[in-house]
Amino acid sequence: MINKPNAPWLKFFDGIPETLEYPQGSMYEALKFALDTHIHGNCYKNDAYTFQGKGTSYPEFFKRIDRVAKAFKSIGIEEGDKVTICMPNAPQAIDAFYALNRISAVPAMIHPLSAPGEINFYVTNSKSKAVLVLDMFYEKVLEALEGVDYPVKVIVARIKDELPFPLNMLYPLTVKDKPAPLPKDNENVISWNSFISAGRKIKSLPEKLPEKDDTAVILFSGGTTGTSKGIELTNMNMNALAYQVAASAGFSMKGLRMFSVMPLFHGFGLGVGIHTALAAGGTCILIPQFTIKTYARDVKKYKPAVIVGVPTLFEALLRSDGFDGVDLSFLRGVFCGGDSLSVELKKKVDTFLTEHNSKVQIREGYGTTECVTASCLTPYNFFREGSIGIPFPDTYYQIVDPKNDTEVPYGTEGEICIYGPSVMKGYLDNAAETAATLRTHKDGLKWLHTGDLGMMDEDGFIYYKQRMKRLIIVSGFNVYPSQVENTIDAHPDVLLSCAIGIPDPYKIHKVKAFVVLRPGVEPSDKIKEEILEHCRKNISKHAMPREIEFRTELPKTLVGKVAYRVLEEEEEAKAKAKEEAEKAKETKDAE
Repeated sequence: MINKPNAPWLKFFDGIPETLEYPQGSMYEALKFALDTHIHGNCYKNDAYTFQGKGTSYPEFFKRIDRVAKAFKSIGIEEGDKVTICMPNAPQAIDAFYALNRISAVPAMIHPLSAPGEINFYVTNSKSKAVLVLDMFYEKVLEALEGVDYPVKVIVARIKDELPFPLNMLYPLTVKDKPAPLPKDNENVISWNSFISAGRKIKSLPEKLPEKDDTAVILFSGGTTGTSKGIELTNMNMNALAYQVAASAGFSMKGLRMFSVMPLFHGFGLGVGIHTALAAGGTCILIPQFTIKTYARDVKKYKPAVIVGVPTLFEALLRSDGFDGVDLSFLRGVFCGGDSLSVELKKKVDTFLTEHNSKVQIREGYGTTECVTASCLTPYNFFREGSIGIPFPDTYYQIVDPKNDTEVPYGTEGEICIYGPSVMKGYLDNAAETAATLRTHKDGLKWLHTGDLGMMDEDGFIYYKQRMKRLIIVSGFNVYPSQVENTIDAHPDVLLSCAIGIPDPYKIHKVKAFVVLRPGVEPSDKIKEEILEHCRKNISKHAMPREIEFRTELPKTLVGKVAYRVLEEEEEAKAKAKEEAEKAKETKDAE
């Protein structure tokens, strides 16, 4: 059902407005507004971001934005032009992101670990005129650009240049694979420092700034299924998301320190980890690379007030041995998104937080890149088991019958559809996919069809079930992998699990579970039987795992989700090999 201004869920968001006022201009202006209006003189005390202990104040941040904007102008980047940013969470990437917005150009954000073929696709799909890349990856970019039929500038940045002394001197000694020197015979390849120097000849920047409905950034969908699509997000989309998150947090986010560990190419990392923090006059603690070994060290060192991450990041929290005796009372908010947070993992993380003197619990959000990231959130002081929360202010949900887009009653399962100010402009140069995803319903509103199954209860709480395409059909019955995973994860010796469907000659498919045990626990028939017995007690017969395989770790996508498609492909390959072996044996026996 659509949530209305008098919807019952409002009682769970006490003190949070039903509607908000949003910046009517660009992302750049939203940050200026925070600087000029919200934090006043505190801007001189507050860093916009810190990187490996080196802080950049807000005044200096805006100077850097202008310098980089002039540099882009110097290489011919004009209004509407696209620039691919292939960077980790580093200062040059943040500066470039807002500098492009300052001159009405559009950044296209991609993962620095993308393969050359993927980079070629991203650059050509977005028609990027330049690529900003870290030095250790630039050769891969040059390889990718060999298949592009127009000249593309490559700006090569170095981590070393942004480190404080003496780290800037020691850093090169820690890098195992030294980046190759920049080619001297390629005029399209330029170092970051030369790029900035070239911008000095530009005396002024355009007075005109982007409009609220102009494309502000391109993010790419995909990662585990289908062909990747460029998602056009507007200035309003990004600014609305920032204001909605801040309003729904349940505490003031002004001036707080955000642990910005989620990557920039991901809507969660960019929209919440960076833009929300900066639009609230806060500080982004830029973490260029996440590892279990450095996780505890960084949290203890920087004491962030807000941590955002995907479930695997919080699973790593439990695995890290660096939190013994650490007081986490400085935490104000812990937010999980990007993938479904199992009930059992939430319980384990909440217990961990309590044991470390934190007064907060982990809160789950839900959304898609097509609406930047989150569109609903668990209330600050109320958790309903299994729910992904309540819609943000000005964001509306409908649960519809996938066959005809008609709204279904409360408590009935259907496709989750979203309407609100963060919903995308559309897919880049793909009218057919845009029309299939943004559809006008009988109420005259254009709704985002998420492709996710879920339901809404009578209080307006949303329950995510599964991707529509990830159902396992066993003997005609629908099995939700998340239900199987939640049940297995409840075993005290289980850290993480993933359930997939594998071929079965009688049932068409059967359930197979891949299980990662807690550190120090060895796989055994006893644990396997305990897991199966727990499943027998909690899930239906057709959802029972018929096979359990223990793994030391599960494959992950670039954003840290469990890559269930990789596991499915492994099983498909095994089944094909087995079939071919059986055919070969039959042929040999016949001879």
